[in-house]
Amino acid sequence: MVGSVDVLANDLSINGAVEPLPQDFDVAAIIKDPLPSLVAENGIVKEEAQINEGNEKRKIVLGRNIHTSCLEVTEPEADDEVTGDREAHMASVLARYRRSLTERTKYHLGYPYNLDFDYGALSQLQHFSINNLGDPFIESNYGVHSRQFEVGVLDWFARLWELEKNEYWGYITNCGTEGNLHGILVGREVLPDGILYASRESHYSIFKAARMYRMECEKVETLCSGEIDCDDFKAKLLCHQDKPAIINVNIGTTVKGAVDDLDLVIQKLEEAGFSQDRFYIHCDGALFGLMMPFVKRAPKVTFKKPIGSVSVSGHKFVGCPMPCGVQITRLEHINALSQNVEYLASRDATIMGSRNGHAPIFLWYTLNRKGYRGFQKEVQKCLRNAHYFKDRLVEAGIGAMLNELSSTVVFERPHDEEFIRRWQLACKGNIAHVVVMPNVTIQKLDDFLNELKEKRAAWFEDGKYQPYCIASDVGENHCLCALHK
Repeated sequence: MVGSVDVLANDLSINGAVEPLPQDFDVAAIIKDPLPSLVAENGIVKEEAQINEGNEKRKIVLGRNIHTSCLEVTEPEADDEVTGDREAHMASVLARYRRSLTERTKYHLGYPYNLDFDYGALSQLQHFSINNLGDPFIESNYGVHSRQFEVGVLDWFARLWELEKNEYWGYITNCGTEGNLHGILVGREVLPDGILYASRESHYSIFKAARMYRMECEKVETLCSGEIDCDDFKAKLLCHQDKPAIINVNIGTTVKGAVDDLDLVIQKLEEAGFSQDRFYIHCDGALFGLMMPFVKRAPKVTFKKPIGSVSVSGHKFVGCPMPCGVQITRLEHINALSQNVEYLASRDATIMGSRNGHAPIFLWYTLNRKGYRGFQKEVQKCLRNAHYFKDRLVEAGIGAMLNELSSTVVFERPHDEEFIRRWQLACKGNIAHVVVMPNVTIQKLDDFLNELKEKRAAWFEDGKYQPYCIASDVGENHCLCALHK
């Protein structure tokens, strides 16, 4: 494996000298992300090896999983300022890159990003280095910040989750993972010898936190829906009654969109003999944390219940063009992490040092434009379209599952890896999913399904391939393979 990696690196000139880009350099050929590279043979373009005819699951090579070339950085020529050739070349590269992004955005279904946004009004701010280093509530000596926007956004989320202004602390994170890392860190600082409990279908960042903080971690089994198995949770609690519990509760799991029953989790803690001072609950609401408050039949996530923190992503349902998130915790907990930083003339209890000062402005802008009612309409649209898509899949004979409180539709994994990459599907084992976001229209879902049906007809035509069995993933009643149809 090492040898093949070295050969690949040399072929791409990663380990060798960097050559200047030719004047006729075609960036469009490079950024066909992430389709297989194309080669010409006798004037005919064909897919290189087609990844073993396009039907084998892609293998990831640790540290070196390169599918495209890179855009090299080259030194300016002495006369570049006079000729303007470099500026023209870079403008051409960026224009082609934009066209590529526009094209790839048309086929975006597997990842939970809301692409329906317009922040043109904020372009006037790109000339400023806005940095919110330190505590959002304590202004530092650095004056080019957006704390006033950040605190406004935090107040909005604190109201959403029913925590008074003088009782919460939070900040705008650089991503959802940072929110999880911070939530688990607060739990660890409040309960230093606590054991972390998380369902097997929790986001990978929860288990990353356990490794980073050297925490003992118990993986709890899940139901077919992806929801935490509370009976197994209680059994594991009873095995460790001598140590406090730090629990991650999923407000929408990554793959199946399952919502853990917060009330039942709290009940099991009480039944196992854990008083409220001996447990800390972090709620990972990356996607559905902002959707669930607007679903009447959904269980409520609120700080009126004995939870310690909630985090959501800002680039998912909100629709922010850069990764960001919101982390809210109880003010009483934050002193365990806080320390004065004289250099900043502020306090700090965040994960990162410098923090993106533009993200709070983008979030503030869209929260003001949409408001609670706007988000409610978008949530209803997403759930309605998700149910439509799930029903269409089943009508087409494709095994599919949709959790009641989710817009994540799980179905049989397509057999063609090129098709998976074309539509940017997220897969795990024999299942794939489509996350229905506000920008995903009925027309887009129909286009995807029509193409999928055509592909399936070709895959299964000669009997070489059969639909994947997904009974073990989502239950027999959602599987339409030959055995369970």
